[in-house]
Amino acid sequence: MMLNVLLIATGGALGSVLRYLISEAVSALIGMSAVWAILLVNVSGSFIIGLAAGASWEHVRLADSSFTRYFVMVGVCGGYTTFSSFSLQTFSLLQSGEIARASINVGLSVVTCLIATWAGYALAAALSR
Repeated sequence: MMLNVLLIATGGALGSVLRYLISEAVSALIGMSAVWAILLVNVSGSFIIGLAAGASWEHVRLADSSFTRYFVMVGVCGGYTTFSSFSLQTFSLLQSGEIARASINVGLSVVTCLIATWAGYALAAALSR
């Protein structure tokens, strides 16, 4: 139990720092707004969680399921992905009357994150063969 809590806390701290660094780098290097930097983080986080889930399933066993579940999926991905930030930014876009941008943000986020999760899972399955 305590080991799982430590894995989650360590992974969460790592994920949060990675989210900050990647968001800052994307904004500085590409000049993208925070909305698009958060979209990138959410899509890459979805890919990572799909890869981790696919790698740790019973029939695959590319990764230790306890470590993968607690450190990577709950910790790193929980700290890294930014759905609450996505929700707040979408809400802010709606409040400022930017309905089209808010709608595009929602559509792109949901569709690309689902595709990224599938791609990560498919990669893990392919690597297990």
